[in-house]
Amino acid sequence: MAETWGAAPDKPAPEANNEAKKSDGEVKARVKHTCPACGGEAVWNPGKQVLACAFCGTVVPGTEDGDAGKIIEHDLAAALRGIPDTQRGWGAQKQQVKCQSCHAISVFDAARQSQGCGFCGATQLVPYEEVKDAFSPESLLPMKIDHNKARELIKSWYGSRWFALNRLKKAALTDTVKGLYIPYWTFDAQADADWEAEAGYHYNETEEFTDSSGNRQTRQIQRTRWEFASGRLDHFFDDELVPASLGVQANHLRAVEPFPTADLATYDPAYLSGWVVERYQIDLVAAAQKSRDAMLNQVQSLCARAVPGDTHRNLRVNTRFSGQTFKHILAPLWMMQYRYGATNFQVVMNGYTGKISGDYPKSWVKILFTALAVIIVLMILFSAMAGGK
Repeated sequence: MAETWGAAPDKPAPEANNEAKKSDGEVKARVKHTCPACGGEAVWNPGKQVLACAFCGTVVPGTEDGDAGKIIEHDLAAALRGIPDTQRGWGAQKQQVKCQSCHAISVFDAARQSQGCGFCGATQLVPYEEVKDAFSPESLLPMKIDHNKARELIKSWYGSRWFALNRLKKAALTDTVKGLYIPYWTFDAQADADWEAEAGYHYNETEEFTDSSGNRQTRQIQRTRWEFASGRLDHFFDDELVPASLGVQANHLRAVEPFPTADLATYDPAYLSGWVVERYQIDLVAAAQKSRDAMLNQVQSLCARAVPGDTHRNLRVNTRFSGQTFKHILAPLWMMQYRYGATNFQVVMNGYTGKISGDYPKSWVKILFTALAVIIVLMILFSAMAGGK
């Protein structure tokens, strides 16, 4: 299997507007985090979808539209040669700490104090100093589910787990639910592939044989006729997601996807006011490689489905990629992290769609009684079948 990565065509310059000024691919977002009424701290309110004062509830002007501006896609080939300094940073003063346990790097408002890691709960946090600022987020999905709703949904989810411990169902675990933004890379690419394969067509032949009694019998034998086949595939990959988080367990993160990138809003520091953000730890180079591997696998599968006949073998695919672009986005999550016995458990919820995935300690008593019940039912069925003969 071969592949070629070409340069992406130039993108049209984004239009200027009064909500965000853009030049040379740079997004200069607003920095308005102070309440105009009382001077208190304004934070993003998921329920109202506005930046509002945490003390008096006053809405900060200019955030009600939520999705002003254009979402920018960047030329991948150019960025791999070096990301300009103008496309780095958070657009607001932030502090960063690295967890010595799970290695997640958390980013939060400069005035905020962190008592523990938002991902694993560990208290071994050390200041994190970057050699160079992180690549600026291009866009994000604003947190859509508020804290109370998140607690209700996770509590309901936990209550529906049949094998979960009853005493934990009654415990106030949802008091530990925290809202976070995690990093993703997205990739676009046009794939053009030529494929060749041997297409197999099944047919039946009648075969004679002698059975154990010496009698001549016939039976149908499936054979396969092989023919050369070839073709071409054109496929556009749009917003292929590559998570860049170390703080969230990969299996749970994949389980709560997708994050609807069609609803992305232009990045503005106002959305992150009062929220913890994880800095990406899978960089653009590594993410681009992961994306390419995933795209190649998808192209291979699409070409396999295009081979005519009933089966195929010796599939060979030559793939070329063009029009490659990327962006760095942030996605909202609610997370519940707790320890039971010697094991840490993590529950995560998509902060935009409400989809939930997680682990929980199981009751061996429930498992044992369920297994016994199944065995009893099977014994009754077998007995009924034996008695009916």
